[in-house]
Amino acid sequence: MNAGIMNLPVPQVCYIPMLQHTGAAAEPVVKKGDIVSEGELIGRALGEDSVNVHASVPGKVIDIIDSRFFNVQQKTVLIEAEGAFTTTGSSPSELNDWRNKDTAILLEMIRTSGVAGLGGDAFPTAAKLTPPDGLKIDTLIVNGAESEPYLTSDDVIMNTYPREIIEGIQITLKIIGISKAIIAVEDNKKPAIRALNEAIKHIQPEEKISVKQLQSKYPQGSEKQLVYTLLNRVIPNSEPPQNSGVVVINAGTIFAIREAVLFNKPLIDRVITVSGDMINRPGNYKVRMGTRISEIIEECGGLKGVPGRIVIGGPMRGISVDDMELPVIKSTSGILFLSDKETCNGDSVSCIRCGRCVSVCPSGLIPRNIAGAVEKREFDLAASFHPEACIMCSCCSYVCPAKRPLSYLVGIALESLQAEKVIKG
Repeated sequence: MNAGIMNLPVPQVCYIPMLQHTGAAAEPVVKKGDIVSEGELIGRALGEDSVNVHASVPGKVIDIIDSRFFNVQQKTVLIEAEGAFTTTGSSPSELNDWRNKDTAILLEMIRTSGVAGLGGDAFPTAAKLTPPDGLKIDTLIVNGAESEPYLTSDDVIMNTYPREIIEGIQITLKIIGISKAIIAVEDNKKPAIRALNEAIKHIQPEEKISVKQLQSKYPQGSEKQLVYTLLNRVIPNSEPPQNSGVVVINAGTIFAIREAVLFNKPLIDRVITVSGDMINRPGNYKVRMGTRISEIIEECGGLKGVPGRIVIGGPMRGISVDDMELPVIKSTSGILFLSDKETCNGDSVSCIRCGRCVSVCPSGLIPRNIAGAVEKREFDLAASFHPEACIMCSCCSYVCPAKRPLSYLVGIALESLQAEKVIKG
């Protein structure tokens, strides 16, 4: 894989969905024929669980379509690129001196810029930094533990921009109102660990920022596992880390927070990992939101053949897709073009009750029981096995000798449980 971060060319047309995050979709504030500038607001957040969406390129709105991306029906704004690029590359001014700004202003800058978690869940960052009244936060954990195979975007960001990451942490600490931060990095990322420790030497002594080296073990990067490993705190099922006094922010998101505060830069691009045996030029690329998979394939030298599977995200928790027109969004951490050998495709058979899924489950569940209940459409029975505790790591599916889609079936049980809660109000 190519080292460092490479810039992918700007696409001629960007497909920008209004739902790129966990929560409610943004509402389009542009119409067909409008001329927009780079970074201009095109989708307004509707509530605290929504996120602003901005034009990733300057140009003309050529259409607003109803699309079904990632199994969600939503509005998508199509922008044909033309005109000057002005948002990226701007310099910080005295107005962007975060040290002399009120925390409420800093938080609003993050909210206005549409920053969402870049680790996969894309939870609205401003909401994550404002825990409910009465909750006392004492620790910020910066998640640099990219334990999924193939994905290295956070690693390359930490290694390339260590001082920027530390400043982003300082900004985040000020917003939360605490002084302690732990950067969790796996021990297979030695250059990033060295770079971060060197950057910490240049900060003021009153802030307690440290780097914690973790064993490279999947699913180390899951929030529950990370909090337990670092602080020996158990997060109860269905509760966020804030309830245990912790805010967990992905390393890439920390970088985006700094960009929003110092540069007034909206989240219009991100670093993704493009990898797998079937792509000619794998690497970590800076990509504009709305760039389609087909364009990424072309710019990365094309495919070596027909992939056994194309995955958005990592091989364990990612989503298999076959639509090459799907765009990169805020939650896209990587795109993998896997060979048949890498995917280990095969037909599933009946459970042999070997117990492997039980032994590897980090949440202590019995995946085979949940899956069996779902297959029989006995959702009340499935709910009794607590699918809400699943972190969707797919370890059960990975080790299953019968090749059963255990994680998928547990996911169905979880969706059923969530739907029932919505109906009951």
